Amino acid sequence: MATATLKLFSSLSSYLPADAKQHKTVITIDAGTTVDDVIAAWQLPRQKIHLVLLNGHFVAPSERATMPVKDGDALAIWPAVGGG
Repeated sequence: MATATLKLFSSLSSYLPADAKQHKTVITIDAGTTVDDVIAAWQLPRQKIHLVLLNGHFVAPSERATMPVKDGDALAIWPAVGGG
């Protein structure tokens, strides 16, 4: 069984299970799972997703449907953050 760490930040952290610690949880993934597959499985609102990092490397929106998430990977997702 393959697992990866899913980290969700700011308003997206509400999509994590109640027992999640430090904005992250371990997820089970199948072979061939992509970044987009994880986003869909966790029902994350795509319009709110701004920054996606896989093992610390930026994943452009155009790459999310084909970028695989592998055993031991860390997937971190942030919404757009406003400031002023």
